Amino acid sequence: MVAQFVEQLINGLTLGMVYVLLAAGLSVIFGVMDVINFSHGELFALGAYFALSIIAPLGSGIGFWVALLAAPLIVGVIGAGIERVTIRPLYGRNPLYHILLTFGLVLIINDLIKLVWGTEQQQLVVPDYLTQSISVFSIQLSLYNYFIIGFAGVLAVGTWLLLNRTKYGMIIRAGSQDRQMVRNVGIDIDRYYTLVFGFGAALAAVAGIVLGGYQSVSTGMGNSVIIPAFVVVVLGGLGSFRGAVFGGLLVGVVQTMMRVYNGTTLFELGGFALTIPNLQGLTVFLLMIGVLLVKPQGLFGTRGDESEGGEGEILVGSSGGLLTDSTRTKLGILFIAAMIVLPILLLFTGSRYYVLVMNNILIWAIFALSLDVVMGYAGLVPLGHTMFYGVGAYTSALVMLHFTSSFVVAIAAAILICAVIAWIVGSLSIRVSGVYFAMITLAFAELFYNAVFRLGFTGGSDGLLGFEPTMGIAGLGVPLSEISFAFMGYEIEQQIIFYYIGLLLAVLAFLFARRVMNAPFGSVIQSIRESEERAEFIGYNTVKYKRRAFVISGGIAGLAGGLLAASPTTFVISPDQTLAWIHSGEVIVIALLGGMGTLFGPMLGAGAFFGAEEILSQYTEQWRMIIGIIFVLFVIYVPRGLVSVPSLVVQRFDRFGEGGKPGIGIDESEVQSDD
Repeated sequence: MVAQFVEQLINGLTLGMVYVLLAAGLSVIFGVMDVINFSHGELFALGAYFALSIIAPLGSGIGFWVALLAAPLIVGVIGAGIERVTIRPLYGRNPLYHILLTFGLVLIINDLIKLVWGTEQQQLVVPDYLTQSISVFSIQLSLYNYFIIGFAGVLAVGTWLLLNRTKYGMIIRAGSQDRQMVRNVGIDIDRYYTLVFGFGAALAAVAGIVLGGYQSVSTGMGNSVIIPAFVVVVLGGLGSFRGAVFGGLLVGVVQTMMRVYNGTTLFELGGFALTIPNLQGLTVFLLMIGVLLVKPQGLFGTRGDESEGGEGEILVGSSGGLLTDSTRTKLGILFIAAMIVLPILLLFTGSRYYVLVMNNILIWAIFALSLDVVMGYAGLVPLGHTMFYGVGAYTSALVMLHFTSSFVVAIAAAILICAVIAWIVGSLSIRVSGVYFAMITLAFAELFYNAVFRLGFTGGSDGLLGFEPTMGIAGLGVPLSEISFAFMGYEIEQQIIFYYIGLLLAVLAFLFARRVMNAPFGSVIQSIRESEERAEFIGYNTVKYKRRAFVISGGIAGLAGGLLAASPTTFVISPDQTLAWIHSGEVIVIALLGGMGTLFGPMLGAGAFFGAEEILSQYTEQWRMIIGIIFVLFVIYVPRGLVSVPSLVVQRFDRFGEGGKPGIGIDESEVQSDD
């Protein structure tokens, strides 16, 4: 029993040391640069794949050691290039910009990996002598376990010495405290930032290589480790190297122990038995949430909200611009009219497929609208917003399976349940702010994701199937699949009917959100976004207002999820389909693409995103990479989204005219500033 425990402890330390390397890179980058790097997982994967290419011609003997040296150097250079080209233009902005930018980098790097190395799972071969089992105190383990622990430990100590015992480390730490002061004494701190980001990328690559030799190499390996890595750095404290080491070891050991010992009975006394609950996959997130609620800066963190640029700076546009309110209303009506007519035109041309695409756009338009309420107006960035989308879908499906097939009841239940969950999660999450708020919402989303796998009534990993909505209430109605009628010789069936239902709900959701945001409540929410301290000073309960915004946002996201479950093309609701964290990133991409803080912008973004996906996917399998590039360019150059493009164009023409060339004669007061 003791030997087995020690064996699993060593396995946990092995995994934990990999997390230490990952978290050390993340912590160094954040501690110095205030950059939350979600592409860190893809740099981790990139290291493993470069190692594969190096080992292939050289063999597992010398090849492994060459790869362990060369691959991190290559990835480090790539990381330095990423910093120079994409991240450097964002210095001085709110650190939350970096989160959004690196979501785009995830799409780019992941698709590049698939393009170069393919999608098949591969094995990174290590030298034979490292795979041999050795006995230490009667415990049989591979020598590779001890190699990982020792090698990662040496790198961790070396990193600490570099940061705390060298001149370069002193400059780096000074720059993290006061960048301008360092610049004033004649030091090019930007060059050091490049080196720091490259060094963090190299550490991630090392972690990818050693874990690739321990498990396997696949295109999804970056996605699988990035969330635990962030759990590590948040537990330990963002920017704390000591916290990264402690958190990495803690998470590695806890994950391993829960995988091995869940359901184990510790002892029995009479009729009472103490059993370890089956919390595999849940424990680390519960631990992270608990730590943040008690100590918002993590166990060893000392910094609060690192948002130097201010809460209100985050990717927020305006519904103003070149057009008057009445003109925008008229254009909106024309746009809706066009949306009403479009399916009929598609029907006449025989392009029924695009009705399916438009149905998906409408669902995600509502989802993006819900994000805008809490992110664009309240200034809160939830990285776990997909939890409401997923819960809404599951609620609607469960209602249709077990209670009533009524579409109205299923949708209403989805909205209500998500609003209640949003109130609970919001009440806990808004105790922290900035980056920590983003992380705690991500933890809640992962908690729901893992819980769904283990709950019997949700169908586990297989999900739910066999549900179908009925257009009616209290058992009175007709299944959507049976509704059809002729129009000018063409059949109007469930796909088109569902489209009009979705369009109606999207319009109603938009009008509701606009009414709320144009009311005094909306004004207060925006004032909190601009300056929470000022809002508190004049007497507003900011916690209450932010919680209400979170509830509204959660309810609208639940509507989107409920529509997904009711869609004629949805035959199964599964965790990966609705609750995977990457969907939170996708909806952020969509909202930013359209324009945050406008309500209609994120809805336009859904059309642009899925329209681009539909067009690009017909010509290349790397369409995500192209969309990622577009998104990165938008974050850097058009942070207020598509809705700001007309204003930007006018500004450029006016500046052109001021230089002695013809302008277009628009008064500057009519042009929305994006500076």
